[in-house]
Amino acid sequence: MTAIKESSTIQENKQAAFTACPVTYVMERIGGYWKPIILFHLLTGSKRYSEIRKSVSGITEKVLIQHLKQLEADGIVIREAKPVVPPYVTYRLSETGMALRPVMYAMSKWAVSDSEANGFPIYRSLGDFPTEETFAEM
Repeated sequence: MTAIKESSTIQENKQAAFTACPVTYVMERIGGYWKPIILFHLLTGSKRYSEIRKSVSGITEKVLIQHLKQLEADGIVIREAKPVVPPYVTYRLSETGMALRPVMYAMSKWAVSDSEANGFPIYRSLGDFPTEETFAEM
């Protein structure tokens, strides 16, 4: 893979947008297809890698590991490894990640409402879909 030229116009424009636009900032931190889904599943509490893998259907192991590492590096997710055999690793939202609860809830609430309005309600397939009370308790 070729290296990104840091002085390119595209990189300068991206950096300018990153520092000037709050939406660009958010998308840089938690954007993409898989990160919001991972965060959504961590809203209900600490989970082991295998639990995340099962709940985020369709994601490959490589991509899940990459995104968990990125979320950890960004301070959104905390990885806890217990020194036992076999290894016991859990992931949970950090304080910064927990601050995303209202955002994730608003996105989820909008999705349920919009999907119902368009004739294909998704809430039935979410299982333990967090309710407003769930978020208030957290």
